[in-house]
Order: sequence, then C-alpha cells, then structure tokens
Amino acid sequence: MTTSTPPHLPKLPRDGRFGSGPSKVRPEQIAAIQSPPMGTSHRQTGVREVVASIQIGLAELFRLPEGYEVLLGNGGASALWDAMSFALVESSAQCAVVGEFSGKAARALERAPWLNTPDIRRAEPGQVVQCESAPDIDAYVYAHNETSTGALTPLRRFGEESALTLVDGTSVAGGIDVDISAADFYYFSPQKCFGADGGLWLALASPAALERIERLSGQRWIPDFLNLQLAVTNSRKAQTLNTPAVATLLMLANQIDWILAQGGLPAMEERTRLSSGIIYSWAEERSFANPFVAAEYRSPVVCTIDFSDDVDAAAIARELRQHSIVDIEPYRSLGRNQLRISTFPAIEADDVRALLAAIDAVVDSQGVAD
Repeated sequence: MTTSTPPHLPKLPRDGRFGSGPSKVRPEQIAAIQSPPMGTSHRQTGVREVVASIQIGLAELFRLPEGYEVLLGNGGASALWDAMSFALVESSAQCAVVGEFSGKAARALERAPWLNTPDIRRAEPGQVVQCESAPDIDAYVYAHNETSTGALTPLRRFGEESALTLVDGTSVAGGIDVDISAADFYYFSPQKCFGADGGLWLALASPAALERIERLSGQRWIPDFLNLQLAVTNSRKAQTLNTPAVATLLMLANQIDWILAQGGLPAMEERTRLSSGIIYSWAEERSFANPFVAAEYRSPVVCTIDFSDDVDAAAIARELRQHSIVDIEPYRSLGRNQLRISTFPAIEADDVRALLAAIDAVVDSQGVAD
C-alpha cells in the first residue's frame, strides 16, 4: 500500500483493498502458507487435517443442524451451478434472478435438456424478487446475496417438504448470522468473506440434499468433475476429487479460526453492518450519491452507490487506484455510474471512513459541490 498521501487527498486507508472478490487477505493468512503442508500431497495426513479442520470449523461457525455435512469440491460456483442440474434438481426448478450471478445459476438449469424449463422470476438489478411456493417444483434456487448489485434476499425455505431450497451464499457466507436450517444446500466460494482464493466450492448440505444427490447420481450419467456424489464421498475423507489449491485451503482455515476467535457469525455481522452502515449513511448525506438498493434489501457486505450525472464514478475509481485503493468499480454488466465497495469482515471500519473521505476529495476536485 502507498506510504505517502497526495496533497489533495486526506489520509488514505491503511489497506485499500475493497474488492468484492477476490477480497482482502489478512497478513496472518499469507503467513499460513509459508510452510508445510504447502507443497505436500492432498491425499496425505497434513493436507487432510487442514480440510478436516475447515469442516469442523464451518460446522461450529454455522451451528449445523443434525445430519448436515460440510462438502468441498473443485471448480468454484460456476462448476457447481452445472453440477446442481445433474444431482440436486429432479425435474423442475424455480429460480429467483436479481442480478448477474443468480442469472448464471438459472441459465445453467435452462440449458440442461433433461430438466423441465425452470420457472424464472426476475427483478431489475438493484431490486429483489423472491421465490414463491408452487406445485410440482422440486428445487428452489436463489442467491442470499447478489454480488453484482449488493441486494440481500431473506433466507427462507419454499415449497413442500420434499422440495429442496438451494441457496448461493458466496459473497455473504461468513459475514452475516444465519439459520442454516432454512436451506438444504447452502453453497459458497472462499474468496469473499473468507479472504482466500477461488477455484473451490463449499456447501452445507442437509440430509434431504444428501439423499437426493445419492439417488440422482445413481440414475444419471454425470461427468466425474460435476458428480456431487463423488464430492460427498471425498469430503467424507477430508479431501477433494482433484488436487485443490492447498494455499486456498490454508488461508480459508486461518480465516475460519480468526472468525471463531472474534466471536463467530454474530461478531462478523456486527463488523459488516458497522462498515456498510457507514457507507450507506454517507451516501444518504450527500447530494451527489445515493444507495442503489432499497433500505430493506441492502447488503451488509457489498455496497453499491450510484452517483449523479455531474460526478464521474469511473474517474474516481481510476484516480484512487493510483493510490492503492482498488477494485471499487461497479459490476461490469450493470453499466451504471456507480461504485461497488465490499465490507467483508476483514475490512476495518476506519479504512472505510478513510475511503469515503478520499472519495469526497476526488468529487470536490471534479468541481462538484455537496
């Protein structure tokens, strides 16, 4: 990070990483990858002990109900969306689409020729639409937190007892307190609140989800890489089907330990709501800025702020990037005059305040008065 402050800017954040993934990595996480079991086989004791510690830590962190299991797999959420079409959706899914990533999950199900055309409910970016219980739907699919827009959907079950609720928690898992019993398959990647890298997916799976995975995997041809039953089998051995990025596992394990030591999910929600609240209040107090998402759906971990036409948000991001304040650009497909700022647990509230002061200074330099 930069050590000197340009004359026209106030004091800069100590750490200027505000990206929505990959996210800020704490120094202790980097230190964790500097010795064995880095560079050793993922089939042997050292790495498998790390995987087991991740599973035990997540079970404690999320207070897993009886019968739920922590699964790990290669490939990240993009691979998992395709895998869901093979082993988690029986025939008919309903999808709530509120942005780019919930849309990608829906498209994966639309493309599967062995499934019925999914019932897709859409909202304009920045708004929220929720699933609705309906007959003949066996899987309800939605994002707990839409990373592209910063919209938070309430976590709840839908449908009959036999239906599964499949929830993408990628950008909010670890940053908000949740009742996992409201979902059958709550999945996420480690490069957001958990401060690691991508290429891995994790899921908290209910007994009903595990039963369906086993049953459908026995009925359908599935490529090994997308076979969730193989992921279940390997997870029960504290390993993954293919070689994982061991550095990611070590960073993830370190972050889980840190979160638990800080007080678990309630403490993380306190941190994220403090930081995000600072941003939303700042925007509401400015004549040139406004939160993109309605108050009842605003994310505590991904804050999207629209700017008036006389402010060049892209120029703000470019200038601040020159001073090591990075990754606050909006999601590329939205095409809005906007900044997107993450407030994951590792981000300090004082750094958020310094970021906002820097934005004020750049807006002032554009000749815009508040």
